[in-house]
Amino acid sequence: MCRNITVLRGLEPSATTEEIEAAARQYVRKVTGVQTLSDATRAPFEVAVAEIATITARLLGELPARKQPPTTVPPLRRPEVRARMAKQQG
Repeated sequence: MCRNITVLRGLEPSATTEEIEAAARQYVRKVTGVQTLSDATRAPFEVAVAEIATITARLLGELPARKQPPTTVPPLRRPEVRARMAKQQG
């Protein structure tokens, strides 16, 4: 699964923890090339995602407000993505 990382700064309402974690997860996937977790990759992968999500949340909180909102909607705010996720979990 490959999604583009979308701009989270300036969203109304603000980026959620879930959106920040999804961006961190995509970043870690890209830089590591790990698409499917194994016993050997799971722990370091998840630690990296948590650390990057924490740093991202702090960064977003410290930056000044944007003058204009982002032009794209994050995937987790799109109804079709939400529906697909609900179907996968159900």
